[in-house]
Amino acid sequence: MAVKPITGMLRRGLVIDLSVSIGLGTAAGYAWWYGYHVPAVRHRDAFYAKIEQERQSALASQ
Repeated sequence: MAVKPITGMLRRGLVIDLSVSIGLGTAAGYAWWYGYHVPAVRHRDAFYAKIEQERQSALASQ
């Protein structure tokens, strides 16, 4: 009884590993970008807009 040759296992495993890692990496990147970065930038921009508006109103009232 002959043993079947193991062919294509490394290639299949490599393709699956790369696909999963690229997929999970992309998902983690999107989660960080839209879950942390974008809200932080909005908060920062709102803070500076508020300061600028207060500065403009202080200058106008003088």
